[in-house]
Order: sequence, then structure tokens, then C-alpha cells
Amino acid sequence: MKLPAPLMEGTLVKRYKRFFTDVELSDGTFVTAHTPNTGSMKQCAVPGHPVLISKSDDPKRKLKYTLELIRVNDYWVDTHTQRTNRLVEEALRNDWIESLTGYHVTPEYKIGASRIDFLLEKEDEKVLVEVKNVTLIAGESTACFPDAVTSRGQKHLRELLEAKQLGYRSVIFFLVQRGEATEFSPADEIDPEYGRLLREVVAGGVEVLAYKTKVSTEENRVAMKIPVVL
Repeated sequence: MKLPAPLMEGTLVKRYKRFFTDVELSDGTFVTAHTPNTGSMKQCAVPGHPVLISKSDDPKRKLKYTLELIRVNDYWVDTHTQRTNRLVEEALRNDWIESLTGYHVTPEYKIGASRIDFLLEKEDEKVLVEVKNVTLIAGESTACFPDAVTSRGQKHLRELLEAKQLGYRSVIFFLVQRGEATEFSPADEIDPEYGRLLREVVAGGVEVLAYKTKVSTEENRVAMKIPVVL
């Protein structure tokens, strides 16, 4: 997926009120950028990190700039969570995910009172896929989720298990945005209940996949499957 162009270079000054990030541009001016990420952005929203931002000409926008990428440990990290599902949808439609090929893809599928990110259909098989964006690293190379306690994420795991019991194939898909990652594990130290639930639903038949993205200043795409260590 192509990223917005052109992107402007800057340095992260501070992130606050979840959706605001102050950035010093390369010419020394300061701007405030919209930050489309509700998570803690731990390890990413760090003062001094290089960033790339885009500018909008939409007169209705209160903030003209959007935070697009943050440089962490010599890799660009895509923290723009509104792009996450679009990246996975692109991969699903192009059969880049080896165990999820050949399906008709329906985004934002309602099941009961809930909404799951994707329904995949092929002949008589129905697959539900819930996607999580991963920007946290433990140690040197273990990607982890979540980066803060997530009751919503816990709810999604329970819903996937319920769907599995109803006859769906259920998948929790971790989209890893850290280039140094070589494996994925739940962030037990941050949200032990999420880790416990993840292991429980996997034991109940929910599948777990982790794929790493390849991020450049021009594009981002789902690139490589990495092992899941529970």
C-alpha cells in the first residue's frame, strides 16, 4: 500500500491527549499532528524520534498534519492504526497470507451484537479474522501485544472462541510493524489477562497468525510470517 506523498521529515517533541503530537520540522518550525492511534504507543511516541508526517489541504480539518511513521531502532514503524485493516485486506485479496488464500473478503462483518474485522468465504467455509496492530518489542526481537491493558481486545478473543464453537473458523491476526521482530508473544507483563485468554482460545481452536510488515518511506505491505510463541 502506497503511503501519502509527499511526507515531511521532523522530530517528535511530545505526544499528548492521545491524538496530538507536537513535531519539530526539519526547517525548525513546530506543528501539531493528528495521531491516529488510541494505544499507548510505548517505545514509539518517544521525544527525539524521527518522524514523517503528511499534510492535508482539506479546509474542514482542524489539524492539517497527520503522523504517519516513527523511526525506532533504525526501522520505520507505521503507527497509523486506521491503515492497519486496509493493509491486511490488501494482503487477503492478493493471497499473500498463506493459510488464508482463495477467499471472498467482506470487511466489518456483523455477528450478533459484535463486528469482526473480516469475514472470509469459500464454498461452505466461513472464516472470521480479527486484526491487531503490534508496535511493541520485548527484549531484542519479540513483538508483543497489547501495549496497554485492553478490555476490548479481551472481548474480541472471547467472541472468536464463541464463533469457533458455532462452526466458524476463527483467526486472531497480529500485524507486526516492527522490522526487528523475529517472533510474537502476548505481552503478559502489561496485560496478563489478555495473555491468559489468548492461550485459552487457542486451546479451544482459535488460530493465531503473526505477520510482519515491510515499511519504507513510500509504502507499507504485509510481508513475512513470523512464529508465535505462547
